[in-house]
Amino acid sequence: MNIRLAENVRNLRIAGKLTQSGLAEKLAVTQRKVSYWESGKVEPDLGDLWKLADFFDVSVDELIGRKE
Repeated sequence: MNIRLAENVRNLRIAGKLTQSGLAEKLAVTQRKVSYWESGKVEPDLGDLWKLADFFDVSVDELIGRKE
């Protein structure tokens, strides 16, 4: 698992003042899925990466830690 991705998802969620459940609701996924992403247990699939990037208004490269 890309540790930077997990950290970035968590940091963006917290900066947006969202709970895991709140983010899950916005993205139409489960809270468990968000928890797994943030803990590094599971990586988001491509569709979920796009949802995350669009929601947080960042590029996928930024989200996965390839670009600041």
